[in-house]
Amino acid sequence: MPAQVSSDLIWEIVRGNNSYLVKRKSSGGVQLSRDPLNLTNKNARKWAGFVNEKAIGVAPAEKGGVKVLSKKSEASQKPAKSVTETTYSGGKSSRKTYVAVANQAAKNGYRADLREAAVARASAIRHSYKDTKPTPETKLRGSKAKKAAE
Repeated sequence: MPAQVSSDLIWEIVRGNNSYLVKRKSSGGVQLSRDPLNLTNKNARKWAGFVNEKAIGVAPAEKGGVKVLSKKSEASQKPAKSVTETTYSGGKSSRKTYVAVANQAAKNGYRADLREAAVARASAIRHSYKDTKPTPETKLRGSKAKKAAE
């Protein structure tokens, strides 16, 4: 069933004021988005998942996993049924997770730029789970090392 209102018209109406919009005057007036189906968090028509009939999003899941949210175009007029979730566990290797995310985006007919952004987002989420290495103690060199040895 086609949408009753075009997504372009919806975007023109809500682009300056919606529940996902974050405006920061202190950072040069930048506008960001908290939309779970927005892969880059930019407030732009290209990335707005709540406006497009087909959209894909990537979010963190429990135990180091990645959750892929996909919006079905058939149920675009039924918001509760339009989003499906697929979870990839943290026990799976990172490369297999990225391939699975890319395949899910490609086989369901999403745009190629969304596929690249989805893999990048999944990579950033998996990378955020890693513990940071402790900074090593700085070694004294030259005359300072000689003075410390005495």
